Amino acid sequence: MLPRFLVVLDADSTLIRNEVIELIADEAGRGAEVAAATEAAMRGEVDFATSLRSRVQELRGVPVESFARVKARIEPTPGVRELTAAVHERGGIVAVVSGGFHEILDTVAPALGVDVWRANRLQVEDGVLTGSVEGEIVDAAGKATALRAWADEYGVPLSATFAIGDGANDLKMMATAALGLAFNAKPAVRAQADLVIGTIDLAEVIPLLP
Repeated sequence: MLPRFLVVLDADSTLIRNEVIELIADEAGRGAEVAAATEAAMRGEVDFATSLRSRVQELRGVPVESFARVKARIEPTPGVRELTAAVHERGGIVAVVSGGFHEILDTVAPALGVDVWRANRLQVEDGVLTGSVEGEIVDAAGKATALRAWADEYGVPLSATFAIGDGANDLKMMATAALGLAFNAKPAVRAQADLVIGTIDLAEVIPLLP
């Protein structure tokens, strides 16, 4: 049976409380610099893809074995499991599209009840990060494209789609969805969203589900 509706979430600061790139940067002793650059990107002050490439360069030399420590620091957003359970109970599907990284999301997403996800991949050589991203970067346009592709794949009309995000790179997917929700969001995102969730609790989305 086809899903009745589709809920697409951003990952960092939405599905989870953390910004994963900052946690990885901590492993290189560059957390503060990367955090400042991430904040600027989320406010929409710089091009996301350009910003991501420069931030990933700061991760050069981090061993992949440190990902276990990064995963241990991940904090799921309050209400996330309740939301994914409610979506499934009502016949929906949960997707995550992230400007973050598969290396972390491949563990975190299924544990939180997410059905499908897409993110960037970090280039690795000899067990350490090279400071580059593999392939095409998941940016604002990529997030909107992913939402449309999942809706098409699962036979869900765009009129039955939700998008939840916090940063400027979420605005295109929020505009593509029938309902764009700003969650834990920057001012520019709150201003353009269809609805703003003010409490840091994803269970607040449940009453909006069909």
